[in-house]
Amino acid sequence: MSQPGGNPEQYVGAFTLAGPLDAAPVPLPYPVPEPDDVWTLPGGTAHVFRGEGNQGIVRPVIMADGFSLGPSDLTWLYAALNRDFPFLTELRRRGRDVILLGYGERSASLLDNARTATACIRRAVTERIGSARLVVGGFSMGGLVTRYALTRMESRRTDHETAVYFSYDSPHRGAVVPIGLQAFSHFIPGKNDFARQMNSPAARQMLWRHYDPTTRKTGVAPERTEFLRHLHEIGGWPRIPQRFGVANGRGDGTGLAIPPGDVTLVVRKIFPGTTFYAQAQGHNAVVAELKRRLPWAQRTITTDDFPELDGAPGGTLASFGILADALREKGAEVDLRHEEVCFVPSVSAVAIRDLDDNQDLYTDINALDPSESELDDFLCSSATTGHAAATEELCTWLLDRLPD
Repeated sequence: MSQPGGNPEQYVGAFTLAGPLDAAPVPLPYPVPEPDDVWTLPGGTAHVFRGEGNQGIVRPVIMADGFSLGPSDLTWLYAALNRDFPFLTELRRRGRDVILLGYGERSASLLDNARTATACIRRAVTERIGSARLVVGGFSMGGLVTRYALTRMESRRTDHETAVYFSYDSPHRGAVVPIGLQAFSHFIPGKNDFARQMNSPAARQMLWRHYDPTTRKTGVAPERTEFLRHLHEIGGWPRIPQRFGVANGRGDGTGLAIPPGDVTLVVRKIFPGTTFYAQAQGHNAVVAELKRRLPWAQRTITTDDFPELDGAPGGTLASFGILADALREKGAEVDLRHEEVCFVPSVSAVAIRDLDDNQDLYTDINALDPSESELDDFLCSSATTGHAAATEELCTWLLDRLPD
């Protein structure tokens, strides 16, 4: 129903785009164990769960949270990582100590959250019993945060004592949120969570292309250019540990069946006539027709020379589905044609191609020489799955590559 006593349009933005690791339901799907220890870190928190039979931290595995708005919910993160496949249970059964790393603000700069990751790595080294080297990585943005933290530690000649770095559907070459959706977040009257998320420091650093609400132009955000420059200057990747990565998208060049230029979502009330289209190639490709009543406005959103991103092989996000649900909740009528679109292309998650060219975006990764990747070894999902979803296929592959 619409919000009583106010303009329903301004209440639509009380949502964020969230994947399976971020969208915490209430109640939790099942009981989550209490952590054996909780670390208060600069800019964040870590929950420590000891491996079976361990009296302290013996074989630490640091797993960093991903991107969303607000602080990390590590109880939910544990539940999400153990829901469809008992990933954390299996790690602990094998004697691994699971350290879930969260941030005070998930949308803060990656450089700021990398400082939190660095503090977590140092504390794990300090509290560890014995000399087993660490496993350090993360999900989605967490893979970038820990990549930066480990690389910076090496650039400063700090021994991070890490044997394996891993990333799980992390946007090494960029993530994708449809430009029409980005623009719509700022088209909603008044300040809102969706706009805050889309214009946050982390979003500006990770998104392949960003819609600037001030200039209404789309391009590489200055924050992304600066982050990539910093990363390059310190070495790009950690060199000491083995580097593993997985993608929730397929590796054979097959994505979602979303025809370029096809209607993805039509809104019939509250924002009547607002229509979103799947990303197409070419100049002045229309990706959204935005319309609102109070205050009245109309805007056509276009892109120039983009590849066909929405249907690309990659981990998916229910981007248009989440917006449709938020609109329905406020009383709108919607026609949802394509709920999910690509969020982290497979070529980005396994760091093997950039996203600028359609041929690269849809590359048959399985046919490439694996040495073309910046990772030492990687796996793409055999089927398209949700971004950062902890599947048996991907989790088992990672488990089998951890050192004895």
